Amino acid sequence: MPAAEPIVAVVGAGPAGLFAAETLARGGARVVVFDRMPAPLRKFLLAGRGGLNLTHSEPAAAFDARYGAASAALRPALAAFAPAALREWADGLGAETFVGSSGRVFPRAMKASPLARAWLKRLGDLGVELRARHVWRGWSAQGALAFDGPDGQVAFSCDAAILALGGASWPKLGADGAWVETLRAAGAAVAPLVPSNCGFHADWSAHLRARHAGEPLKRIALEFEGRRVRGEAMLTQTGIEGGAVYALSGPLRDAIARDGHASPTIDLAPDLSRTELAARLDRPRGSKSFSTWLKRAVAFAPAALALLREDPDVTALAPAALAARIKAVPVRLTATAGIERAISSAGGVTLDAVDANFMLRARPGTFVAGEMLDWEAPTGGYLLQGCFSTARAAARGALAFLGSPAR
Repeated sequence: MPAAEPIVAVVGAGPAGLFAAETLARGGARVVVFDRMPAPLRKFLLAGRGGLNLTHSEPAAAFDARYGAASAALRPALAAFAPAALREWADGLGAETFVGSSGRVFPRAMKASPLARAWLKRLGDLGVELRARHVWRGWSAQGALAFDGPDGQVAFSCDAAILALGGASWPKLGADGAWVETLRAAGAAVAPLVPSNCGFHADWSAHLRARHAGEPLKRIALEFEGRRVRGEAMLTQTGIEGGAVYALSGPLRDAIARDGHASPTIDLAPDLSRTELAARLDRPRGSKSFSTWLKRAVAFAPAALALLREDPDVTALAPAALAARIKAVPVRLTATAGIERAISSAGGVTLDAVDANFMLRARPGTFVAGEMLDWEAPTGGYLLQGCFSTARAAARGALAFLGSPAR
């Protein structure tokens, strides 16, 4: 049994790693955090530029369902540290939160830097040590954690370890997925890392790429395999991205892997029924061009018109058929955008490779948290909540493993 003050290493200084460190320090452990970047919370701070969506306020059943196939495995962690608890934690750091009109939860400051500064100060006050520029290389022959540090190779012996190295999206900010083969070599099952909450490639015409790339599709609905999501999207030089696309990125990605392509449809007028739309389109066109007439009939933005006219025969459709097409514009997606630009990644340590406390079955005393685990969720606060909740569960599991009272 370890000494009164067990030593626990946390590898990764993102939100999952630092929240695990805080939980461990409050539980009586001496905590040392290692990270390959020169400063902590790099991706967290980048996310904060868009307002820092911490969590979501929807009911627990709906919230848990956002984690798809992993929801049952994550439910205990999400219940033990629920969205209300995350809000209370942020409020305690002076980052008072509020619920937006969409149900998403943000700090009132709408940025991450004030929360990050207060958090790092709290960690320092708790005695948490941060060692930057340390790249994890697995374990030494003696079982110590092995790192490449700024002054050479480092072996660090500890009583338990929590790995929170992230997935493989935005590798320049710290998470590059280099740990995958290390854990596989240690006997842990790891699903391949793939893009999640990502954009997709589509074979647009030269006209759309030249004239409309970078333009938004507002107030649309994207539908695929029986799922329908309202929101916005953005046409790009290579395809499409945006909130509505991200929400269906998992099934779209899986269809491309299975079939070589995915063919969702986009409803460009979700507030109008097909009958209402057909009635508007049945009015006399006169001498107006197709585009001018359609803009007046449906108030289309240029990007929506450009997408509709990717089919050159659409101008010849009768009102009822045109209404049907506007309500379901087919889009052929051929590939995901690169994982390095995805908001998050799926895959990772499989949930049957860890126990209920997220400890690796193949390596007792080593726990895994955050995006290293094989779960995915849409944007909207679910990603950060999953990281915080699994981090707390892993840290409390480590304290229990060490025989320390979880506080």
